[in-house]
Amino acid sequence: MSLILSPCSLQLSTFHSPFTRNSLQFCVPTLSQPCHLSTRPITRISCLSTRPRKKTTSANSEETEARELVRIIMRSFSDKEPLVKTLSRYVKVVRCEHCFLLFEELGKTDKWLQCLEVFRWMQKQRWYIADNGVYSKLITVMGKKGQTRMAMWLFSEMRNSGCRPDASVYNALITAHLHSRDKSKALDKALGYFNKMKGMERCKPNIVTYNILLRAFAQARNVDQVNALFKDLTESIIAPDIYTFNGVMDAYGKNGMIREMESVLSQMKSNQCKPDIITFNVLIDSYGKKQEFDKMEQVYMSLLRSKVKPTLPTFNSMIINYGKARLKERAENIFKKMIDMKYTPSFITYESLIMMYGFCDCVSRAREIFDGIVDSGKEVKVSTLNAMLEVYCINGLPMEAERLFDNAHEMGLIPDSSTYKLLYKAYTKANVKDLLQKLVKQMEKDGIVPNKRFFLEALEAFGSSPASRGSVSTTVGGRPQNTAKTDVEVTS
Repeated sequence: MSLILSPCSLQLSTFHSPFTRNSLQFCVPTLSQPCHLSTRPITRISCLSTRPRKKTTSANSEETEARELVRIIMRSFSDKEPLVKTLSRYVKVVRCEHCFLLFEELGKTDKWLQCLEVFRWMQKQRWYIADNGVYSKLITVMGKKGQTRMAMWLFSEMRNSGCRPDASVYNALITAHLHSRDKSKALDKALGYFNKMKGMERCKPNIVTYNILLRAFAQARNVDQVNALFKDLTESIIAPDIYTFNGVMDAYGKNGMIREMESVLSQMKSNQCKPDIITFNVLIDSYGKKQEFDKMEQVYMSLLRSKVKPTLPTFNSMIINYGKARLKERAENIFKKMIDMKYTPSFITYESLIMMYGFCDCVSRAREIFDGIVDSGKEVKVSTLNAMLEVYCINGLPMEAERLFDNAHEMGLIPDSSTYKLLYKAYTKANVKDLLQKLVKQMEKDGIVPNKRFFLEALEAFGSSPASRGSVSTTVGGRPQNTAKTDVEVTS
């Protein structure tokens, strides 16, 4: 018995795999009449909708121009010309929306201090009005960078400026705490803010609040608290949405908690919430990682029968998970099916194929794909280089990995810290001291400064087994061991 996800339901039934064993044909694609009224004077009354309008071509053009200006500003500032000086050169055109975009761009890197410089510069402008949105954005950026204390300072600064916090500000603050390293303390803080919000009229928890907390406790494997939050949500006037269920199922799925994930799926049915492509992809990826391929394949076939269309992550997930179980032909079939359905593979698809062949001991086939990408003339991502290097390492070929690493610059590839971390761990595990010493010297030359976590992860490699074998240690003969089946039925 296994799981079927159809457009109308999820249920258990007997299933025969539709997958056949076809060979892979791989190639790198280029890439009415008017009414006559009286002529006497009349008073015209117009009714204007207060709903936000859809973006027009003009609005889209303005947004494009704003993003272009932000790109110019980001390219202009340097050590010689500080960001504030660059902003002052564009003082006549820079407004609040540009600063929001700057917060986003700076937040993608470790330049969170520059976000504060932009904020101080904003406060000096005539057009600036203290606004909860500005503080929420900054608190979110600081939280993502692990700067919880700075997020708290901004919260205090907001209250001192005369702004009254609302639910969006508290949601940002909760999220900031959840990014901290001490997860237990962070969850306690988050619950504290949640209970405080309940007592304030302006700050009543909304669906975003519940979604943040539910996902966080599901990630922490705290099933009791997830159930308590769901109960609280049911008793409130707020209705859970698709993001609620997808977020919790994704968190449970990533933790391998399949039974709990299926329980949330049942709740989704009882709330008459229709599954979307994210739901399908979460289920496919979760079952795939646990190597419950019968269920994974049935969800996939149900997706093909539904009005929802597969996306590239659907195929990428199946390819890599079949690879980890050393089911090469099934993975090749999925790729062939994807091409037949006129999907264009992304670089992640090719990385999934490279890793799949690596897990299946087909190193030369993985290298063919890598060389095909390089020869295609398209931009090659560092992550693609890392995938090929990892294939060499998990197959016990450190010398080949070192040779490819040395040739990376000739291919126009510049290794980053993730490349060095991958090789450092692999060389440590293989106990090849000469390659390790050479790598450390190259790190110094390229200005890569390892932190404490870098070395801790490398030390863990001593006690771990080779990835190519450990990845399938839970299987028998390349197939997963039998697992308990859970009755699940969801109407969409």
